[in-house]
Amino acid sequence: MANNKVEPRTLPGFMELLPNEQILFNEMKEKIQKSYEKFGFLPLNTPIIEMADVLLAKAGGETEKQIYRFNKGEHDLALRFDLTVPLAKYVAMHYGELSFPFKRYQIGKVYRGERPQKGRFREFYQCDIDIIGDTELNNFYDAEIPNVIYTTFKELGFSDFTIHINNRKILNGLFSSLNLVKESTDIMRIIDKIAKIGEENVIKELTSLNIDSDSISTIMNFIKISGSNDEKLLAIDNLNIKDEFFTTGLTELKEVVNCMRLLGLPEDHFVIDLTIARGLDYYTGTVYETFLNDYPELGSVCSGGRYENLAEYYTNKKLPGVGISIGLTRLFYKLNELHALKVDKKSISDVLVVSASDDLTHCLPVATAFRNANINTELYMENKKIKAKFKYADKLCIPFVAVIGETEIETNTVSLKNMVTGEQVQVNIEEAIKIIKGTV
Repeated sequence: MANNKVEPRTLPGFMELLPNEQILFNEMKEKIQKSYEKFGFLPLNTPIIEMADVLLAKAGGETEKQIYRFNKGEHDLALRFDLTVPLAKYVAMHYGELSFPFKRYQIGKVYRGERPQKGRFREFYQCDIDIIGDTELNNFYDAEIPNVIYTTFKELGFSDFTIHINNRKILNGLFSSLNLVKESTDIMRIIDKIAKIGEENVIKELTSLNIDSDSISTIMNFIKISGSNDEKLLAIDNLNIKDEFFTTGLTELKEVVNCMRLLGLPEDHFVIDLTIARGLDYYTGTVYETFLNDYPELGSVCSGGRYENLAEYYTNKKLPGVGISIGLTRLFYKLNELHALKVDKKSISDVLVVSASDDLTHCLPVATAFRNANINTELYMENKKIKAKFKYADKLCIPFVAVIGETEIETNTVSLKNMVTGEQVQVNIEEAIKIIKGTV
């Protein structure tokens, strides 16, 4: 007889986790959400599927090649490839109903038809925050974003990380002073790769743009300015470059650094980094990259910056903003691969309720009482020996087992065993709740 079974397999580039890993992933996602909410960001959930002409209003080049696009009936549809374009559509649509500055967070899956490789996914979670202004947006918000990054990564349990900050106006002003305005986008894209390709290759790529050696030398000396944050600001100031963009960018950077300090962001967690440009010419001012110092191979784990006009493809209103994104799927995958995460939590239950008799029904009201007290409770309803039931709890690391036998039924009590210490006590439901919650 032919075997008609279909081989169970998952499409490459899509992440599936075991329960112990998924528990930790969900905990990380929840910590990010709570951190965002702490700063007053409002939740937003846009559709995964959009009209293709709306979603692709500003797409092109490589991005458009990666879009999942399909027809359903008369509609030309596409899966969202980031959370920023749907935000732009949303703000343009609901402009009259929103209060500005509009602070929103969104944590959701996005889709890109990339060539799957280790650590790169076709479906992945992004955790975004953005602050959108109406016509203008105070530079203070550029300083609040790093404070959110700092708080979030602390909540996630990281202690050694650094937020790298720069202002693209400074770089644009420098290139303008060297008569390299036309080449500025390409130059920024190249110097942004210095950590990956090294100084020598950056010089080679700049040379290939037909930039003269004196200008290349000026650019390289500039991005290598070293010292403390204040020493860097002073050194940039002392260059005395007479360019409006340069002066504005330097003023903004000084303001942002000052506000970051007033917000209490520790000096050892941020650094002015003149190589940070963010390859996208979407960004117009402050830019950020965040690195976990113990795991340099991860690259930037949180990035973003200031942009001039969020919704220019949907409305004539000028809506400047500043935002960041954490690629949670990639971050989790890489840290898990490096064994940097403790994925040993196999259950989210606080107690397992089991029967020591053939009648399993007496367990049901006990489980309901625990759940009504906000205790995560699991029922074991297989008619097996008590030893197998304890083994199940032990395997899943469930901290307590509540046993209901003949004696417990007669006395309206439960025998509660602490699976860590081995201690077992017979108590009433109220006492059991206190023990499980640790409020005795």
